[in-house]
Amino acid sequence: MLKRGLFITFEGPEGSGKTTHAKLLCEFLRKKGFRVLHTREPGGTSISEKIRKILLDPKNKGMDVGCEMLLYMAARAQIVEQEILPALEQGRIVVCDRFTDATLAYQGYAGGMSLKVIENIAGIVTKGLKPDITFLLDIDARLGLLRAGRSKDRMERKSIFYHNKVRNGYLSIARKEPGRVKALSSTGEINVTQEEIRKAALKICR
Repeated sequence: MLKRGLFITFEGPEGSGKTTHAKLLCEFLRKKGFRVLHTREPGGTSISEKIRKILLDPKNKGMDVGCEMLLYMAARAQIVEQEILPALEQGRIVVCDRFTDATLAYQGYAGGMSLKVIENIAGIVTKGLKPDITFLLDIDARLGLLRAGRSKDRMERKSIFYHNKVRNGYLSIARKEPGRVKALSSTGEINVTQEEIRKAALKICR
């Protein structure tokens, strides 16, 4: 059992394989004897899942980027308070599919909102919580969207120009915080990428 919990997040453009790799890492860590909470953003609680439906509904195509950002933050506030912080206090490992970096990449770098404003609001809703390590799964935006499939949600339906900016935003975050963000290509063999993820995760779990 860990003396204090660890917070691991997965980030990346659409179709980058975040969900797959997060699930595989959770299975691996549980087999190693760690207590793990696997969750996602937006979502993870009944309230946050309802907000998720609003955010991803293609019918809401006229949503303003400010409204979009605040809805993501509202969902985040709920999951941090209800799920993530309690789990960390219990000494568990929390693995989350997306967190504040996603808001910076999507609504900040791609959407044009002030990064400083996003960071300030995030500091309030997360109570200053930051991941111990973030795995950024990088992929060409067009290839990622093809991987995502035909049935696309509201965010996936945004232009390729927008998604290229999302990818570049993520890479900018990785350059700014190399100690926290581990960037990996998600176009290679899944087992090879997953092995790198497991090695990096085990280093901070011990």
